[in-house]
Amino acid sequence: MAGTVQPLQSAQYDTTLLQSCGEDVFISANVEIRRPHLVRVGSHVAIDSGVYLTTAAEIGDYIHLSPYLTVIGGAQSKLVVEDFVTIAAGSRLICGSDRFMGDGFTSVTVPDEYRDTVDFGTIRCSRFSGIGTNVVIMPNVTIGEGSVIGACSLVTKDTEPWTVYVGVPARPVKVRPREKMLEYAKQLGY
Repeated sequence: MAGTVQPLQSAQYDTTLLQSCGEDVFISANVEIRRPHLVRVGSHVAIDSGVYLTTAAEIGDYIHLSPYLTVIGGAQSKLVVEDFVTIAAGSRLICGSDRFMGDGFTSVTVPDEYRDTVDFGTIRCSRFSGIGTNVVIMPNVTIGEGSVIGACSLVTKDTEPWTVYVGVPARPVKVRPREKMLEYAKQLGY
């Protein structure tokens, strides 16, 4: 029947492992969440196969995390995804990273006293934002409300609200309309 959404029949992740989880949530059994006790998931969320998450995370409502998204940075770093955000397939969110400046080894397998300086941080995807396929976002970046990042871009700095960015490094190319999305969110109670 047209317009009817059939429930997914795929195996699902055990959401009881998470710090909290809303309703109408699908998390594929083929995800790896290294620290589920540090992860909160809202309602109306889909997290697809191959998502790999090593950080703490706050995932809002009406979120889609597409296949093979990688979020790294360890327990001291965090990903915040506000409401109505989509992060497309293959993107890499680097919430924490070695500085690679010769202060030590750049491997998590060596004792801490021999490690390079590590920048732990937060990546925030503000509400209504969108991240295209194969985007790389570096630590301590905020994607502004309604901002969109085009496929294969590299984001090293905060973005302006309701602006489209593309390129390496990502640069603004146009303003994005907001009225319809804001009205729809209001109708949904947001």
